[in-house]
Amino acid sequence: MSYLVAALYHFARFADYASFRAPLQAVADENGVKGTLLLAHEGINGTIAGSHEGIANVLAFIRARPELAGMEHKESHASKMPFNRMKVRLKKEIVTMGVDTIDPLKTVGTYVEPKDWNDLISDPDTIVIDTRNDYETAIGIFRGAVDPKTKTFREFPRWVAENQGLHNKPKIAMYCTGGIRCEKATAFMKEQGFDEVYHLKGGILKYLEDVPEEESLWDGACFVFDERVSVTHGLKEGEHELCHACRHPVTPEDKLSADYEEGVSCPHCADSYSETDRARFRERQHQITLAKARGERHLGA
Repeated sequence: MSYLVAALYHFARFADYASFRAPLQAVADENGVKGTLLLAHEGINGTIAGSHEGIANVLAFIRARPELAGMEHKESHASKMPFNRMKVRLKKEIVTMGVDTIDPLKTVGTYVEPKDWNDLISDPDTIVIDTRNDYETAIGIFRGAVDPKTKTFREFPRWVAENQGLHNKPKIAMYCTGGIRCEKATAFMKEQGFDEVYHLKGGILKYLEDVPEEESLWDGACFVFDERVSVTHGLKEGEHELCHACRHPVTPEDKLSADYEEGVSCPHCADSYSETDRARFRERQHQITLAKARGERHLGA
């Protein structure tokens, strides 16, 4: 069975977002849909998975809210259910930058369609910036892009302040997984006085879906926030797994390392945890293995 995965977000004036939580959770549960959706005064963000009919019903329910009627989503597929449960959460921001003055509904960068992206980032007058975090950029990035190596999106404004060389070229092209971080990142850059700011419409996911691999300037895989861990060109499932100790994506090569122990450690975190931590991780992995043998899913996986 193939599960439909829908990545979605929409910035909106959503004052009554808290009251939408319970009915949205109920509709998702009724339709067997799982994943995570975030609600805030600025809109909705998240990824869900389920049957085609179930996803269609949940998306229709969301779009029935006048504030969210214009919401777009991107689709891909998973060979198994990529989420353990359905969570609808209330947040201060649907993507956390921590700068209260940023409002993508007031100002935002210029959208660039995937088919036009290669020309923009190949222009010598363009600086290309990846707005994702270091564990994401570690497995894939656009050729020639600047990697801020941030641990969280909250670090991005400080990184911009510390890198005045960004003013050396007239054009700034920014991208992220599905587009939402770029909405805020480009709005922030415009507020900082940058004039020609562009971002990839639909993010890396839309680029990998639309642009043929032989024409692509993307190297590697794209990290996704579900149990598939990564996708490649054509939105095919990648080869990465997730280290359940540090949550870092693990390659097949990483698994050959002496530092790799399933559910306990990987080359990225081998020196980061105590023996007490490792013992706890081993017990969790043991419970996951037992649940799998029973044909069940362990919620701690």
